[in-house]
Amino acid sequence: MIGDRRAAILGMIIDYYIRTGEPLGSKTLCEMLPYTISSATIRNEMAALGTMGYLEQRHTSGGRVPSKAAYRYYVDNLMHAQRLTAYEKQVIAERLSTNASDPERLLADAANLMSELTGCAAFYSTVKDPYDCVQGVEIIPAGGGKVMLVMLTLGGKIKSSVCSLSCKVDEEFKKLFYGFTREFFVGTPLNEIDLSFIQSTAPMLGERVFDMLPLLSSLCSLCQEAANGSLLVVGETKLLSQKELGDSVFNLLILLAGKEKLERLLAKFAESNIQQSLLIGNENPVYELGNTTMALARFDYNNSQIATLGIIGSLRIDYKVVLPRVDYIIKIVRTYLKEGGIRYE
Repeated sequence: MIGDRRAAILGMIIDYYIRTGEPLGSKTLCEMLPYTISSATIRNEMAALGTMGYLEQRHTSGGRVPSKAAYRYYVDNLMHAQRLTAYEKQVIAERLSTNASDPERLLADAANLMSELTGCAAFYSTVKDPYDCVQGVEIIPAGGGKVMLVMLTLGGKIKSSVCSLSCKVDEEFKKLFYGFTREFFVGTPLNEIDLSFIQSTAPMLGERVFDMLPLLSSLCSLCQEAANGSLLVVGETKLLSQKELGDSVFNLLILLAGKEKLERLLAKFAESNIQQSLLIGNENPVYELGNTTMALARFDYNNSQIATLGIIGSLRIDYKVVLPRVDYIIKIVRTYLKEGGIRYE
């Protein structure tokens, strides 16, 4: 701990800098304090905070700005979180309820909502599961010789595509298709379903193989898509308005566009079993994230499926406003993932 007076001074400097983006000088700070104290004493306290690593002075005659360590101390010891109203909580829950039974769409909705409410970039990722398998397949006639193919995995992933067929989708066609998929696809691990799998099983369809081939090829693609982990990043351009990122924003945008480093970071976090974390500045293990704040959470759902969700913003995000909203969205997503889950009949 740094003492009550220094803590009060540090808290005011951080709040002022978050609000204005400007350094705070001793004279202005003296006028803001609720009790009388000399400018000389404040300068001494600010110098002490600088020596402790909490304040930085960018210019000799300029005021002090918070260091990365200061933001961590602020979040852990000084911040007074702004509580959400009952109306805000209701809106968040209702926005996320739309796709509550579809984990990936729920996570995508949550990432978009996080970005909207925080002004930061947001993301979600799912971790590749080698044990996930097909749970059910459905075809829905769409008219004009087209059908919608829907595939559900045991882990709750839902994938769909539209296929064009040259034959009539009558009861005989459906019976043959469902019998074939139940025998060869349902219960089969996703990563085992590829073109060679189709080639080895399709002859069982006899003369109807060419009628079924568009559906089987599409189903193979859906299985391969579901077998891989996914990463969605939204709101990246909002980082351009966070001027304190400076030139580092370009390397950050390249990182988010390339995704590989972020994917590795999130995969490592998913393996750690840590449920929620806040990484400030150099606490981020990736160099390009060294001037950012990242809040992220890990979710376990539907037969050992794992996902992550979070935001990336500058060090100067309004922590007392942003973090409670991120936390509440995480809470709702965790609840929906636990209670949701589609059951395929």
